[in-house]
Amino acid sequence: MTQSNPSRADFLRRSAAGSAAALASLDVARSAHAYSGGPLKVALIGCGGRGAGAATNLLTVADKDVKLVAMADVFEDHLQGTLKRLTGGAKKRYDAPAHSGFAKQIDVPPERQFVGLDAYQKAIACADMVILTTPPGFRPSHYAAAVAAGKHVFMEKPCCVDAPGFRLLLATNKLADEKGLKVGVGLQRRHQAGYLAGIKEIHDGKLGDVVFTRVYWDGSPVWFRPREAGETEMHYQMRNWYHFVWLSGDNICEQHVHNLDVGNWVKGDHPVEANGMGYCVERYLGLDPKKGMGQIFDYHFVEFTYQDGSKMYSQCRQIPNTYTNISEAVHGTKGVGAASSRAPELKYRDPYEQEHYDLLAAIRSNDKYNEGWYGATSSFTAVLGRMATYSGKSVKWDDAVAHGPSEFPEKLAWDAKPRALPDANGYYPIPQPGTYKPF
Repeated sequence: MTQSNPSRADFLRRSAAGSAAALASLDVARSAHAYSGGPLKVALIGCGGRGAGAATNLLTVADKDVKLVAMADVFEDHLQGTLKRLTGGAKKRYDAPAHSGFAKQIDVPPERQFVGLDAYQKAIACADMVILTTPPGFRPSHYAAAVAAGKHVFMEKPCCVDAPGFRLLLATNKLADEKGLKVGVGLQRRHQAGYLAGIKEIHDGKLGDVVFTRVYWDGSPVWFRPREAGETEMHYQMRNWYHFVWLSGDNICEQHVHNLDVGNWVKGDHPVEANGMGYCVERYLGLDPKKGMGQIFDYHFVEFTYQDGSKMYSQCRQIPNTYTNISEAVHGTKGVGAASSRAPELKYRDPYEQEHYDLLAAIRSNDKYNEGWYGATSSFTAVLGRMATYSGKSVKWDDAVAHGPSEFPEKLAWDAKPRALPDANGYYPIPQPGTYKPF
């Protein structure tokens, strides 16, 4: 093991503790304790669609002592649009119009509306808890800043997009534990009744010893925003963050991490090796002018190997007019089954709401609560898979952790150059299996 890689025993212990805490919430009568610290002030950092959704989820389950007091984003229109939606604007995906109690829970005057690349620092200073919903490439540094400042955290998945980010997550998780801070992660299946019950049944031996799992997120492409006149390359990439590795980690990280997390949850472990294949077909090789405007793959297939020799077979794809499948299956010595099962509902049917309820309950009761450990490990499982598909080589976990390169720009400024730049025709360099070096 590398110094930065947690021991397998530590991972198993933390995974089991997290599952036990989540399973306890199957008791629908569970009540939140009084928050001993008084009103809980919350800052939202990252005001896109998921930021609006996460804030809505929190405020839906929160009591009157929880208030949104600050917001931050690099784009003014994102901040103002989300503030409008939270205070009663139009309903969008993940969003909901404000209910009657929201007006008293939102207090974000102009002086606590922060815009710019350093806006997150100013918002952190205003709050007791932060919601981190910026593009994932910023997650490790924002999480580190919040924990260093002594704040509780809810951070969306994935939690990192490269090895340096993973190593920073581990150090920050350790500091959060030392400070007694509570950390939630947006892998909401961990707060969904069916998954909690189904994986408990698997851990109790329903399918015998797990031989392999199959995990899928096969669907269609995501949004794309055309280039604006006069904008810098950094501005363009940040507006199209999903299409650049340093910001999204590729779709295997940003989207498929949910299913990879289920596979790791089933095993109570992380893979030790990965090999796979993938490439760009739809996005980059067609004639549509929207194609060729990013650098991520259309599809990935990865074979992950765990320490005990068992496998996780992983598929993710974003190509239109193809087979759609978002699921997980578990193959054991006694049979085959899904990772989820029928179960009594939790307090909140919506797992996006339940995850916030559980975090708030831990803050109020001061129970130990740090989902950052499995958030980091499942996120890096996706990074490991991407290293394997980009290179076409078998990549070991320990080597990837120790030697994986940074994807982040050397300098973060609106006029700075990201690592991947377009050619004269607007096409970005695509990793070539067989020549791409994972580290």
